[in-house]
Amino acid sequence: MLIAIVTGRKMTRGSLGIEFALFGVVLLVVIRNGKSETWEIGGSISRNVSELYWEEAKESYPPGALMVGLTLVKGAAEIGAVCLDGTLPGYHLSRGWGSGANNWLINLEGGGWCNNLKTCIYRKTTRRGSSRYMEREIVFSGIMSNKRSENPDFYNWNRVKVRYCDGASFTGDVEGENEVNKLYFRGQRIWRAAMADLLVEGMKNAQQALLSGCSAGGLASIIHCDEFRDLMPSRSKVKCLSDAGFFLDVMDVSGVHSLRSMYKGVVTMQGAAKNLPRACTSRMDPAQCFFPQHLLQDINTPLFILNAAYDSWQILSSLAPTAADPQGHWHFCRLNPANCSASQLQVFQDHCRVSGGLVF
Repeated sequence: MLIAIVTGRKMTRGSLGIEFALFGVVLLVVIRNGKSETWEIGGSISRNVSELYWEEAKESYPPGALMVGLTLVKGAAEIGAVCLDGTLPGYHLSRGWGSGANNWLINLEGGGWCNNLKTCIYRKTTRRGSSRYMEREIVFSGIMSNKRSENPDFYNWNRVKVRYCDGASFTGDVEGENEVNKLYFRGQRIWRAAMADLLVEGMKNAQQALLSGCSAGGLASIIHCDEFRDLMPSRSKVKCLSDAGFFLDVMDVSGVHSLRSMYKGVVTMQGAAKNLPRACTSRMDPAQCFFPQHLLQDINTPLFILNAAYDSWQILSSLAPTAADPQGHWHFCRLNPANCSASQLQVFQDHCRVSGGLVF
C-alpha cells in the first residue's frame, strides 16, 4: 500500500528532529509485505557539488540537553570495517528504560557521498570520513530525544546514531586500500560490524525495532531495510523509515541524468554493486539501484518514506545543477523558488508528477 500526503509549506523541527528548507512536503507511507558553491538550506552544501557533502548548521542547545558519547565499534578492526582513512567507525547509544527497554531505534547518519578520488580524499579529513574528527559527544533531540514531550513514541527506547564515515551509504566494500591515497572503502563492513556490536549490546532481544536515517542515511535505511529485518528475532516487530532519502532518477534541465552519473562513480569506485539488492542489480545497471524508485517493489519489510515534494537539495544538485545551466537561466530560481518563472515552476511540477509514479 502506498499513501501520498501533501502537507503544509514547511516541515519544522519536531518529533523527527529534521528541518527542511523547501516549499512543499510530501509524506509517503509505504507498507509492503512479502561547485564550488555554498547554499544555506538549514545547513549548507559545501565544496564541489559532485561531492554532495552536507554540512549541518550550527545549533545552540538549552541547558540540560541530552549529550551522548561516542563508542567505537567493537570488533570492527578484525573484519576491516574502517572509515575512509582507516580509523574505527562509531556510534552513540542512549539506553532505553521501562516499557522501551527492549525496543530499538537505529538512526543512520547522512552526509552525501564521494564519487571520485578528489572528493574521497577531502572527505577523509572530515568527520564524514574519519572518526578522528567526529564529535566525542552529540546532542540527541527530536526523534532521538529522551523527553516524552518531544518524542512521545521513542523517548524511552534504546536510541542509536550510527556515524557515517564511508561515503557510500554503508554499501562499499573493496579489499585492501588505495595505496597511493590511503583510502578504504568499507561501508558494508561498517554496517555489519555496527549491527553485530549492537546485537550484543541487547538488540538481539528487541521486541520492536526501527531502522531510520536521513539523506544519505535515509537511502541506506532503504537499501538495508530487509537486511535489518533478517538480523532481528522473528518475533520482533520491525519497520524502516527513510527521511529525505528518496533521491530520484530523473533528467536534469539539460536532458542529462546528472545524479545517475554521480552514483555510477560511487558504486564503481567503492565496489558497492555486490551489496545492493540482487533483485535490482539483476535487471539493471547497479548504479541505478542507488535510486529508491528502483528498489521499492522488492522490499518486504514495512517502510515509511518522508520526503519533500520540492526538495531543495534535489533542485540544486539533480534537477537544475550548475553544469546543466551554463547560461545561468536557472541561477536565481535555484537560489530561491520565489524567483522562478511560471515555466520553471512548471518544470518542477512535471518533475514531481513523474517521480516514478510515486507522487500525485
